[in-house]
Amino acid sequence: MTNQRRIAGDLSRRIIDGEFALGGTLPSEQELVAHYGHARGTVRGALALLSAQGMIVPRQGSGWLISATVQQQSFTRLRSFAQWARSRGLRPDGRVVASRRAKATPAQARAFRLGTAEEVLHIVRVRSLDGREIMLERTVYAPWLIGPIESLDAGEPSVVQALEERWGIVTAHAEHGIDAVAASSEDARLLPIRRTSPLLRVRRASFAKDGRPMELGDDRYLPGTIAFQVQSSLASSPLSRTLS
Repeated sequence: MTNQRRIAGDLSRRIIDGEFALGGTLPSEQELVAHYGHARGTVRGALALLSAQGMIVPRQGSGWLISATVQQQSFTRLRSFAQWARSRGLRPDGRVVASRRAKATPAQARAFRLGTAEEVLHIVRVRSLDGREIMLERTVYAPWLIGPIESLDAGEPSVVQALEERWGIVTAHAEHGIDAVAASSEDARLLPIRRTSPLLRVRRASFAKDGRPMELGDDRYLPGTIAFQVQSSLASSPLSRTLS
């Protein structure tokens, strides 16, 4: 990895973690040169990489501004949608549009380690940031969470936080998959958008501290609203890819 990419990666992480406010400016080039200990040309190359990703934009006389057009979220920290939004100074909201119990499908039974006769809970929520609806969240909860989830208010902004504060249930681990899908008829009705419009999909499986499966999620974001960052290295964990 080149020094430019190392600097760009570190700045990207700092932006995503909220160290630099959206709409604010990065430190000056001189400050970045001093901080990273590399030549100005190397720092400028790193800034150009971030600009190409849409994370920063140049402003005459003001240096580099943090782009507020696309919100950046990292999988490095395990946080709920609401927790992440609040960390960015944004107002999260949500509304439950559907809730039903159903027998687990074979795939759900395998994921939750159940028999297919057992019931799981399906919840569909529409999520918003600062009053703008940007995401459709479909979640299937394991049987042991049905009671706590059904007792929550339909407008509860952070299910993860509510589970921890009220029942001591902590989400300790999650696995994510990211791809693009065409909006279904239901997606189009709920967001609302045109059917077959492109959506960014994040699928997740979450687990409690004791290893029990908690939920299976399918979150669909409007394009141009959220960008995710995934960091990997040979030192931390192997990078796997699924080709289709």
